[in-house]
Amino acid sequence: MHKLFGTDGIRGVANEYPMTPEMAVIIGKAIALKFKSRDSRSQIIIGRDTRISGNMLEYALTSGICSMNVDVLLTGIAPTPAIAFLASALKANAGIVVSASHNPFHDNGIKIFDGSGYKLSDETETEIENLITDDTLLHQNMPDKNTGTVSLIEDAHIKYLEFLKNTMPFGFSLAGIKIVIDCSNGATYKIAPALFSDFGADVKLLNVNPDGKNINDNCGSEHIEYLAQKVIELKADIGIAFDGDGDRLTAVDENGNTLSGDKILAIIAIMMKKNNILSNNHIVSTVMSNMGLVELFKEKGINHTMSQVGDRYVMQEMIRAGSVLGGEDSGHIIFLNHQTTGDGILTALKLIEFMKDASLSLSELGKIMKVFPQVLINVNVSKKPDINKIPQINDAINYVENILGEKGRVLIRYSGTQSICRVMVEGPSQDETDRLCSFLADKVKECLG
Repeated sequence: MHKLFGTDGIRGVANEYPMTPEMAVIIGKAIALKFKSRDSRSQIIIGRDTRISGNMLEYALTSGICSMNVDVLLTGIAPTPAIAFLASALKANAGIVVSASHNPFHDNGIKIFDGSGYKLSDETETEIENLITDDTLLHQNMPDKNTGTVSLIEDAHIKYLEFLKNTMPFGFSLAGIKIVIDCSNGATYKIAPALFSDFGADVKLLNVNPDGKNINDNCGSEHIEYLAQKVIELKADIGIAFDGDGDRLTAVDENGNTLSGDKILAIIAIMMKKNNILSNNHIVSTVMSNMGLVELFKEKGINHTMSQVGDRYVMQEMIRAGSVLGGEDSGHIIFLNHQTTGDGILTALKLIEFMKDASLSLSELGKIMKVFPQVLINVNVSKKPDINKIPQINDAINYVENILGEKGRVLIRYSGTQSICRVMVEGPSQDETDRLCSFLADKVKECLG
C-alpha cells in the first residue's frame, strides 16, 4: 500500500482511494484512537473548505470518530488556521480540516492538528497510518457500546475573528486604505471581508460566491492575473489573494506586481527587526527560498536556517531555533507568537500594518529584496525513485551546477501530494535560467516520465 500522508496530510481525488467515505470512516477511527483521553471525555473539531465533496468526507470522518466514543465539534466552512486556533482555544484533543488547499475542486484532503494546534510530526503520522492499515480497527468498537455526540460550534467564526483582531495593536485601523481581496471562492469568503471591513478598510471583493466547484478556479493565490488588473483599475493600495483553505497569501502591489511569499517574509522580517520584535534575530524559510532572500538576511545580519518544504517543517525548525517568524515562498507565513500554522489573513494584516508603519507603498517596500531569476518546471512522473541514485539526472545536475558556479543553484524534489517532480533553477539571467531548467526538466522526463 502507498504511503497515505504527503507533505500536508492525506490528499487525493474525491470519491477515489484514499478520499472515499469508506476510508474517511477508518481515518476518523484512527485519529480518535490516537488522540482520545483515557480519563476524560474527548472531542475533535472538524472544519472544511467549500468543495462539493466536503460534506461527504466530513460526515464520514464524524461517523468514524463517534464510533470510538469521541465527540465531534463541527465548525462548518472555516479556514485551516481557524481550526488550528480553535483546537487549542477550546482544549480539544485534535482538529481536522477537510480541504485540498490550492488544488482544483475535484481533489480533497484531510489535514490533522494536535490539541495544541500544531501539525503532526512524521512519527505521529506513521502511527496513525499504521492504525488505518490495521484491519482490526474497522471492527473495533467501544466495549460499553457508547458513541460520541456531534454538535455545531455556532460562534466558531466569531472566535477566530476576535483572535485575529487581538493580534493587532490597540486602536489599529485600516481607514483610508483600499484593498482588493480575492477569496478564491474558498474558506475565507466570509471571514476576510468582515475582518478588513471591521478595521475600516475600503474593501473590494473578488471570488466570494462559492458553489462547491469554483474553488481555486482561475482565482485565489495561484491565479492573481485578474486581481492585479483590478488593483490597477481601482487604484487600490494592495491586492491580497488567499488559497482555498486560507493558510497562504499572495500579495499584489499598487502597480499590479506580485509579491511572493519570500518577498512578504523579507518585508515582515526587516520591519520586525527594526521594531525589536524579531525574537532571537532568527528566520526560517525552506530550501525552495530564492537566493535573494538568503543574500538579504546575510546583509542585514539576520540569522537564517532552511527547512524541508512544508509549513509544518518550517514550524518545527522555528521551535528548534527559537524563531517567531518563518515561511515558504508559496505564501505560508507563520507568526509563532500568535499562531501555530500558516495563516493567510494574519499575514495580510501584518503586511499592511508594516506598510503603514513605514509610510511606504508596497512597491517601495518590495524593493528591499532583489529576486534572482528563478524557473520552476513541474514534470509529471510515473514513479518516484531516489533521485540521488539516477546517474543520468545527477550528471545533468553536476553539468548545470558547474555552469552556474556561485551565481545560482539547482533544486530537484518530488511533490509530497502529487505525481510530480519539481525542477527549480536560479541563475544570473532569465534566459540562461530558462535554458538550464528546461534542460534538466527534459532529463527528468526522459528518466521518470
